[in-house]
Amino acid sequence: RRNLMADFINADDLFYREYEPKLQNRYILLIEGIPAFTIKTAGRPSIEFETVEIDHINTKRYVAGKPTWGTIDLTLNDPITPSAAQTTMEWVRLHYESTTGAMGYLENYKKDITIQVLGPPGDIVEQWIGKRAYITSAEFGDLDWSSNDPVEISMTLQCDHWILEF
Repeated sequence: RRNLMADFINADDLFYREYEPKLQNRYILLIEGIPAFTIKTAGRPSIEFETVEIDHINTKRYVAGKPTWGTIDLTLNDPITPSAAQTTMEWVRLHYESTTGAMGYLENYKKDITIQVLGPPGDIVEQWIGKRAYITSAEFGDLDWSSNDPVEISMTLQCDHWILEF
């Protein structure tokens, strides 16, 4: 006779345990117009504060000044279809149209982005929202007759600020 209880999976085994590390390869980055599966690598938010010096009698005191959110770097795989070069360039054209020299309106080229860090079963364990991101640089990769490596696109984004939702 079989023990039926041994055949069932314990519900506690399905979810993360205390001190389970977040892994670098478990994430999804969502940007309107860019397929998430093309995003190979992505940086996480960083912040730096200016230092404000205050003179006080014979000493100096320091307080935190204005914050600056750092840029994040992305690497995209560039498949034949959908072309990551094309989707990247469509976003670039909202910033600047090279054929006419016209600059875009920020309400058109700035986009909110979302970084979702995933747990082992694929649940979202951390979520960052980058507010009003825009491209500060885009590099469309190298070509090389002697290489079989896939073409990659490098992009740097600047956000006005980040919100860690959970």
